[in-house]
Amino acid sequence: MGFAPVPSDPFYELMRPPLDETPAQATARQQREREAQARSDEIDKSIKQAREIAKKEKNIVKVLLLGQSESGKSTTLKNFRMRYARDDWEKERDGWRAVVQLNIVRSIITILGVVEPGLNGAPPADLDDSPAESDAEVETPEFGEEHRLLSIRLAPLRKVEAELKQRLGAVLDPVQTGSPMVSTPFEAVPDDSNSRRAMTELTVRSWKDVVDPNGRPLSTEETSAALDSLSDVIAGCKDDMQALWNDKNVRIALKRRKLGLPDSAGFFLNDVERIASRDYVVSDNDIVRARLRTVGIQEHRLKFKHGPFDDPKRKEATGWEWRIFDVGGCRTSRAAWLPFFDNVNVIIFLSPVSVFDQRLEEDPRVNRLEDSIILWTSICQSKLLAKTQLILFLNKCDLLRRKLKRGVRVKDFLPSYGSRPNEVIPVVKYLREKFKDIQKRSSPELRSAYVYPTTVTDTEATAVTLESVRDGVLRENLANSRLI
Repeated sequence: MGFAPVPSDPFYELMRPPLDETPAQATARQQREREAQARSDEIDKSIKQAREIAKKEKNIVKVLLLGQSESGKSTTLKNFRMRYARDDWEKERDGWRAVVQLNIVRSIITILGVVEPGLNGAPPADLDDSPAESDAEVETPEFGEEHRLLSIRLAPLRKVEAELKQRLGAVLDPVQTGSPMVSTPFEAVPDDSNSRRAMTELTVRSWKDVVDPNGRPLSTEETSAALDSLSDVIAGCKDDMQALWNDKNVRIALKRRKLGLPDSAGFFLNDVERIASRDYVVSDNDIVRARLRTVGIQEHRLKFKHGPFDDPKRKEATGWEWRIFDVGGCRTSRAAWLPFFDNVNVIIFLSPVSVFDQRLEEDPRVNRLEDSIILWTSICQSKLLAKTQLILFLNKCDLLRRKLKRGVRVKDFLPSYGSRPNEVIPVVKYLREKFKDIQKRSSPELRSAYVYPTTVTDTEATAVTLESVRDGVLRENLANSRLI
């Protein structure tokens, strides 16, 4: 019902109908008033809904995990969920068993792909043009009858691989290097590009399709029995898998080929005795290291009991929700980042520090560290992200340590490093200052960036880092709300 002033109201005379108003005029006036009231009610409803949404989203933090492909984004997300969504983590544990098994089987088959050409008399080949080691410094592998027998006895794993891929709904996704690529999400996508080569990697649409007990295709009795049968085959090949991985000539061949096995391959292959058993139980570290590339955007929600708007006097906990988005880091995927920058509160950017001597899989012309620096610069420069809190993980410090111990020199690939010591701490310190300087020079507004050297596969150390990140985001929210 519309507003109707009483005779004593000052608006009474203004809103009173004309004394000489005809019935037709009265009908038209009343229709206009009803329409005006309906518009007013609709506006009031929209304002109320906007206030309710704002009230709800006051306790929501939108977090983006950004970085190039294989920088550790998904592993960081797993650490967050292991730490702060423990119930869901435990429900999904059994779902990761087939994923880990597929990881280790694929690693063995990849190694067989290096060994078998040598058994057939093919000369050893070098797939990498990296100057870190010359062929003269690497021995020539010698394969004999024992390697041929290993290859024959491990052949059943090829069928296991095919069956696991089918059960998981995973496909080999070719990432064409000729696909349109951009180095930053702010660039226009080119119409085409010169095709060079393609790589393939096992992909699924999302983790939930595979490991969520409410939706995964692994929860039926028939499927469980089939997976148990595959576990029996893997267990039967356990000794041969160990023999292949520990063989001196196989290691020489892998070194000569400079084969890029996933970082987690060594972890799983060094623990074949446990993983390739019939009663294998998935550990937290197994889940963190399991490699499963996703082609979609992954959104996960973490809920904290205490948030920045708790009332300590009333002892009321308002709660706090983080919505974490993990987006693809490949250059062919970066154009899809832009829509997620709207209203983002926090960006956790991962830059692997061990890749100074490596090139992008999707564009071998580009150094991976250089690509990471370009990407970081574009994010810092963006006016759209001017008020976004920036957190930088200088990741894969463990791989950097191993690489430097092998004698790979940073200054050979990064001339600006100069004569600084070829050791982990000086290298990380140098990169830390470089990234912080970029942030200070490039940001549209004055802000701080929080930098953490990390090895996100180290779950205990990462748990400490995540606590610090959570507290830092809490402080930033309080400061933005002018509560501190």
